[in-house]
Order: sequence, then C-alpha cells, then structure tokens
Amino acid sequence: MAVKSSASAHAKRSRRKDDGASSLIPKLLKNPKTVSGFLGGERDYKNLKGDTGPLVYPAGFLYVYSAIRYITGGQVFPAQILFGILYIINLGIVLLIYLKTNVLPWWALSLICLSKRVHSIFVLRLFNDCFAMTLLHAAVASILHQRWHLGLIIFSAAVSIKMNVLLYAPPLFILMLKAMNISGVISALAGAALVQIVLGLPFLVSYPTAYISCAFNLGRVFIHFWSVNFKFIPEPIFVSKEFAVSLLIAHLLLLSVFAHYKWCKHEGGLFNFFCSRIRTCLSTSMSSWPKILKKEHIATTMFAGNFIGIVCARSLHYQFYSWYFYSLPYLLWRTPFPTLLRVLLFVGVELCWNVYPSNFYSSALLLCLHLFILWGLWSSTPENPYASDKSLSRKEN
Repeated sequence: MAVKSSASAHAKRSRRKDDGASSLIPKLLKNPKTVSGFLGGERDYKNLKGDTGPLVYPAGFLYVYSAIRYITGGQVFPAQILFGILYIINLGIVLLIYLKTNVLPWWALSLICLSKRVHSIFVLRLFNDCFAMTLLHAAVASILHQRWHLGLIIFSAAVSIKMNVLLYAPPLFILMLKAMNISGVISALAGAALVQIVLGLPFLVSYPTAYISCAFNLGRVFIHFWSVNFKFIPEPIFVSKEFAVSLLIAHLLLLSVFAHYKWCKHEGGLFNFFCSRIRTCLSTSMSSWPKILKKEHIATTMFAGNFIGIVCARSLHYQFYSWYFYSLPYLLWRTPFPTLLRVLLFVGVELCWNVYPSNFYSSALLLCLHLFILWGLWSSTPENPYASDKSLSRKEN
C-alpha cells in the first residue's frame, strides 16, 4: 500500500510538471475504449466510455480516430507524425485565407507559426480540436470562393468532430442570408443536416435518445482546475448555473449588438436586414439576390463571431486555444490599434496560454486582453460588405 501511495504521489508530481495541456496523455490513448467499443459493434452512446468518462463528441470523432487507429496501429509516435502533417495542411489553408483577404502585411503572417501551445496541441496531444478546426478553416476557404454549399457540408463535418465549431454558426447564418436567396439557404442547411444524419445514422437507428443526449450535450460543466480563463472566479460560482446563464446572456447580447451595428450596418441594422429579406421572399422578384460578399467581410464576421463566443466561454481548456489562435492575427489587424500594440496583444495572449497551471493573474490578464481586442473590433469602421451590387448571373454554387 505504501508503494502504491508513493507511486501515486510521484505520478501527481509528474503531472504537475506537464507543459499545460489539459489531457496529460495524447487523445489517441485517452479514449481507447470508446474507439474499441465502436469497432466492436457497440452503438449505445451511454456505453462508449473512455478513461475520462462517457463519450461526449458526435459520431465524426469516432470515425476519425478509428481511421487514425487503423493507420497507426494505435501507436502514438506514428499518430504524431500524422498530426504533424495535419498541422501543415491546416497552416496552408489558413495562409490561403489570409492571402485571399489581404488584411495582414507579409511579415505578420509568420505569427501564425509561432505558438508553442498550438504546436503542443497538434503534434503532441493529438486532440480532436485539430481535425475540427482544420475542417472549419477549409469551410471558410470554400466560402471565400463562393462555394457556399460545399462550405456548409465541410462545416457540418467539423461539427461532427467537435461542437465548438457551432460558435461560428450565428455569423455564418447572417452571411448566408446576405449572399444567397432563400432556396439556396434552405438547400445549404439541408445539406449540412444530411451530413449529421448520415454520420450519426448507426446510432440514431439503434439508440437515438442516447446519441443525441450524449453527443450534443450543451450542459456540460468543466473542471475549474483546468480552466485557463475565469480561474480568478471562486469554484462554487464558476460551476453555478447562474454564472453559466449570465455568460450565455452576455454572449447573445454581444452577438446581437455586433450583428446590428457592425455586420448589418450597411443594410440598416439587424431588424431591417431581416425585414428586407422577408419582403424579398414574399415578392415575385428575386433580382437582388444572390450577391457577392467581400472576402474580408466574410472572414471578419465569422472570426469575430467565434471570438465573441471565446470571450464568453465559461471554461477554456488548454486545447481550446486552437479554436481561435489562427484568427487572432487577423482580428488584431482589423482593429484600429497601432502595429506595435497588435504585436504586444498577440504576445500577451500567447504568454497567458503558456502559464501552467493557470492562476488568478494569468486568467484575469487573458480576460482583459480578450475584452480589449473585442473593444478594438467594436471601434473599427464598418465597411460595405458587398463586392458587387449586381445579381449573380450564374447559378450559385
């Protein structure tokens, strides 16, 4: 018993020395039983459990990690090589987005390669966030090329791996209403829904209630110790329902304010925008839609909408940094701040994410930096979102 206690104490000390990812072992080894159970024929989500508890990701997660297990034989090092390739692919897609939007100076593009924490998230920890965000960036790139239906399909595939991608859904919906006619919006959303149905079909047919309640559980309470933000909030308040509801209200209010005064300002505000779209649907003439949106407007709206969700998230674990790191330089260069301040804000955020474990001061500083960046986005001048006011003569993709 003494030997076991000593070993346990040593393991705890070793974990304390870890570089800060909330999972101290790679994701591939973190949930081996979930993948094994799935491959063994288990379709009840309540019975798919790993070392950290029940499976809480949609079906896409199982398909991705089953494929990784098949390719690598379940070995960590080959999987890390695979994730290294994924890191390069994701980086290439992000660079494409930056080049298409032409917001950053050439030298600032190097910032997206300089995060120690993101390198750890991708290459060492093998988190599913990496696949989800790579697909999300691919969806954004598709939309920048006016491939809305393809973008929605890829977006839905990203959601099937991890639901944090849904933070992009509100701004994406507004952009769809701007760029597409109503039939296009409906067909694109139907395509996205079909992806979820097809991927979840083995579970929806067998145990639909278990799948929906477990894979799309929005009421999870994260552990206070692993949180990088709001660590300065006492744990009883942090886990309380009142705190969660307050953050949700703040999230919805910020989205509404940005949508009204920033994203839909050219259309006369959010209410006028929706009214105009309804009138267009009821009229016999659809000549004013679809329209071509500026690439900068698409990227700014989606990245800012996601960032608002990040600011209002109750808990940000270390791997969650990948949710917005690649958009951070873009957002900083959309603020009216001088270049030196932009770089300092970028470095400050990176330093906060590399403090392990996070503490009162690092989490408070991170929140202040987030709010300051959000204020900078609010202070920026809204632009005309349309590249052309002429209707598209070709069929919308």
